[in-house]
Amino acid sequence: MPLIDERLRVLREAGNILLEKFGGSYLNCVKQCEKSAQKLLQLVVNNFPSYRDEAIYLGKQVAFYKRAQILVADTWCVLEGKGIGCFHDISTMTMFADYRIPQALVQFGAMRYSEELMKKLKEGEMFQYRDKQEMEIRGCSIWCIELICKHLTQLLEKKGWKNESVNPVLLDHYLWDYAHDHREALKEIPFHRVRCVYY
Repeated sequence: MPLIDERLRVLREAGNILLEKFGGSYLNCVKQCEKSAQKLLQLVVNNFPSYRDEAIYLGKQVAFYKRAQILVADTWCVLEGKGIGCFHDISTMTMFADYRIPQALVQFGAMRYSEELMKKLKEGEMFQYRDKQEMEIRGCSIWCIELICKHLTQLLEKKGWKNESVNPVLLDHYLWDYAHDHREALKEIPFHRVRCVYY
């Protein structure tokens, strides 16, 4: 397994923080967030360093928080959006910026790579975490999903439906499953390769 020592360090760090600050239970983190996805996200990012997926892009601080957001979204899903998992602001989570979703977005024509970038991807170039192009792929994916959510909401509203069922979390789950299930068909659009613990 790649980065096994780093992954082990992260697991130990999370376990120690849970023991020291939250009585040894992640459930105590969830209870503290008062049914807010954003509060839970901030609690995780503020207390668990390995979830601080942050970088500087063109002189500005950016945060992707892929693992933190997926933790919050998985909590919402496992608890079926009920009880302490009834997050009133779940739609404020973005998609989880990693490998597979950009691949699916390019396949569907919702996003396009430059010839230079596609050449690098097809040659299997390893990107560095926080490199400009790596951040651009992730950032553009997030924005693309936001635009798709907005468009779907407008379509549903025209049909007289409430838009409560459309959010980036559900779109991410759908597209990730699609990309995973259609790996062979997507081979022409390679995903970007990055070795880090933030994906």
